[in-house]
Amino acid sequence: MKWSEIHKLLLVNIRFLKKELLYYLRTSDAIYFLLFSIIVGLGGGFGAILFRWLIQYFRTLFFDEGANLLGFLGSYYVILIPLVGGMIIGPLIHFFAREAKGHGVPEVISAMVLHGGTIRPRVAVVKALASSICIGSGGSVGREGPIIQIGSAIGSALGQLFRLNEEKIKTLVACGAAAGIAATFNAPLGGIFFALEVILREYGLRNFSSVVLSSVTATVISRHFLGDHPAFQTPPFELYSLWDIPNYFVFGLITAIVAWLFIKVLYKTEDIFNLIKIPEYLKPALGGLTIGLIGLYFPQIFGVGYEVIEDSINGKIALGVIIILIFLKIIATSVTLGSGGSGGIFAPSLVVGALLGEAFGHLVNLVLPGMNIPPGAFALVGMAALFAGTAHAPISAILLLFEMTGNYKILPPLMITCVISAILVRWRLKYSIYTLKLVRKGIDIGKYRQVDLMETISVSDAMITNMITVLQSDTVKKVGLMIKSTNHRGFPVLDENGKLVGIVTRKDINRALGKGDDKSEIKKVMAKNITVCYLNESLKVALHKMAEKNIGRIPVVERDNTDHIIGLITRKSLISTYNKVLESEKVRSGK
Repeated sequence: MKWSEIHKLLLVNIRFLKKELLYYLRTSDAIYFLLFSIIVGLGGGFGAILFRWLIQYFRTLFFDEGANLLGFLGSYYVILIPLVGGMIIGPLIHFFAREAKGHGVPEVISAMVLHGGTIRPRVAVVKALASSICIGSGGSVGREGPIIQIGSAIGSALGQLFRLNEEKIKTLVACGAAAGIAATFNAPLGGIFFALEVILREYGLRNFSSVVLSSVTATVISRHFLGDHPAFQTPPFELYSLWDIPNYFVFGLITAIVAWLFIKVLYKTEDIFNLIKIPEYLKPALGGLTIGLIGLYFPQIFGVGYEVIEDSINGKIALGVIIILIFLKIIATSVTLGSGGSGGIFAPSLVVGALLGEAFGHLVNLVLPGMNIPPGAFALVGMAALFAGTAHAPISAILLLFEMTGNYKILPPLMITCVISAILVRWRLKYSIYTLKLVRKGIDIGKYRQVDLMETISVSDAMITNMITVLQSDTVKKVGLMIKSTNHRGFPVLDENGKLVGIVTRKDINRALGKGDDKSEIKKVMAKNITVCYLNESLKVALHKMAEKNIGRIPVVERDNTDHIIGLITRKSLISTYNKVLESEKVRSGK
């Protein structure tokens, strides 16, 4: 064989393999989620590393280089640093991607409920730059919200690139959020449940599998480059007696009050800045000036604040300073975000919670000196409890803190405090710190969480009972004529006893006719490994089965008698039934 013929044969085979691969990628959810979830996990992991590097770079640029450049001002130079940062991020966000404004998570949730998970790819770039500049120049915000939005934007961009459907894009968005949290905190479980509890707001098996894969992938990347150690170095935690537990019930109440206050102050500050009649892109500079003035006397409010958490947990801050910092951190974060800055509220919640816990620990030891509980124990629990209250996400808070500390003994008081905090805040305030931002814009996410009609309609309501069947002994020619005369695309195949043995399609018939096998029996060309539906399954399940196998009709059988066909579900009958129910729902609701 000549080289030209070998080359031609290779090209033909490569094209065939490429075609088959693309076919399976388009028709197999399992392969989709396997490949794309890993890719999003890689993006989220490397994105978190790059984002941390950017923050450190801009922090060095603003504060170290700024100190040299503005040395003639003495310590007062810190007033100007957040101001300069605000002057940069205001126009950057306003003119390039306004979705990058704020703490990130509400924008992701908005994209999920309003736009089917579609996020503009440029958001990832603008958010990374704006947030790293904001944090690096002293903005009192966290890096978790931005990396969630960055990871989500990566997932959304990948879904859009491959023209995935809305459900798959939403799943990839959640994968990106999980990857961001997991990589940032070295907390794969926390990332998984944050994505499910806060972003998707549901716990589906298919979503769970994909999110797990992304979260684990991002964690592997993070551990390789940043090390495998807890996010915070904490002292040993011990429950000294059962009498410690009532203190955590009381502490849960206190964290709920402060969490509620945090939410109220944040959005009241936003209202105040909205009333200021200057261009939107100048307001972050005004907010930066305010932050600089506060930071001149209390530099602990600058940036993410993890150093404050470490000091609080280890009892290195005086009680008077702790009490002042609780309120100043809430004010500083509210000013940074309310003025149009970019960054997350997760880290500020941890800081405020740690400070609050430290203060409560001192109070307990003052009132009950015999208890002698280390205040750092309450600081640890307070971190998670305050976030649980603000975000209405107790499961995520519990798992995140458990993974961040690596201490199993902390779980009982942690669960008590987080659940009480979340329940009480939800009782007083229906919406979390994330969703309230959307509600204030007129987006009621409850309205968009309606039950999926596809899940409420059963297969028995949409199946065809007067379907045409053929016998396995019928010839290819006979069935071909039946398909031509009825314009159907396929028929269930029965044996001589009326039992379901296969299904034959127009494609099967045409293939056989092309080979000259018009006299062959149908049992030689039919598909024997058939997919079936059951009467009580939902249309959503039926549609998933059709998409997974790329088929247009599925026999309906009884669970205890799977070879007895009682109906046929087709794409046409499925869509027709769904549209009828949808119209009746619209009439019933008066729409």
